[in-house]
Amino acid sequence: MNPQMFGVFLSAATDSGNYVDVEIPWWGWEMLIGVIAVALLVDLLVFHRKAHVVEIKEAAIESAIWVGLGLAFTGVIAWMFADQGQGGAAAVEYLSAYLIEKSLSVDNVFVWAVVFSHFAVPRQYQHRTLFWGIFGALVMRFIFIVVGTAVINRFKILLLVFGVFLIYTGWKIVRGKDEESDPNDTKTMRLFRRFVPSVQHYDGQKMITKVDGKRFATPLLAVLVIIEVTDVIFAVDSVPAVLAVSREQFIVFASNAWAILGLRALYFLLADMRERFVYMPHTISSLLIYVGFKMTLAWRSIHIPVVISLAIIVTFLTIGVVTSIIANRRNGQESTPN
Repeated sequence: MNPQMFGVFLSAATDSGNYVDVEIPWWGWEMLIGVIAVALLVDLLVFHRKAHVVEIKEAAIESAIWVGLGLAFTGVIAWMFADQGQGGAAAVEYLSAYLIEKSLSVDNVFVWAVVFSHFAVPRQYQHRTLFWGIFGALVMRFIFIVVGTAVINRFKILLLVFGVFLIYTGWKIVRGKDEESDPNDTKTMRLFRRFVPSVQHYDGQKMITKVDGKRFATPLLAVLVIIEVTDVIFAVDSVPAVLAVSREQFIVFASNAWAILGLRALYFLLADMRERFVYMPHTISSLLIYVGFKMTLAWRSIHIPVVISLAIIVTFLTIGVVTSIIANRRNGQESTPN
């Protein structure tokens, strides 16, 4: 893509009558990317410089820090656009987009658990693999968001297409059951092993190792490829969902970035707790159906205020968590002998 075309995408007009239409300061993108880069480097070089097993307490603390940073950026958004008179509206759009992306990413965490378990990845090597997985996910999300917002703003019929797709996906989650396929028996892995010479043993955190002077991919590289592919698949759902509450590329990418950055800590916190969140699939399906419905209405120029959307999103998440906790307590009491 030449610079002129890239500029066209980044400057894609938004529907200013229903979403915030702000001018990004000249330092805005540099600041956001710089903060993300520093956060990643500190996480990799300070807290996880040496490979180690991430325990629940450490994961809980790190997860709280990442969520805190993501929520705190709401204030940064409000401050950035306050002089344009849209600080509050921009903050609401960011927070709505952040909560949607964070909730939809829970499924991603459980898929990682399946992949790591299948390939028997030692726990002390999982964080480094997820680090590069997150880095690749950020790049892919940036491309998805830049292209997606530009295309939607120019071809309004795509609102209907994405809306129907999200409703269908949400309904499929409600009607169907999770099917855990064999990660080894996928087109991705068959292509990987066909074109990439590989070994079956691990060599520390290395993704490429040498055997008899020749380079081979270790299972960690195969795991990384699967993680990147699954993120692309999940992005097909989550990016259109976020675009239902904001069309400003800076806000959408910032919300995605902060939600994704905390996924590694969330994985180590929740990977073994899937059965405790029995109603989260229903919550995720409800969110997808709602944002799909919102998108189809937007196609007919009927817009639900972002503040109302934020209230609905928070309500869905609260109901999902609370009902799951109640169900766990009830099941625990029923399983306790008298």
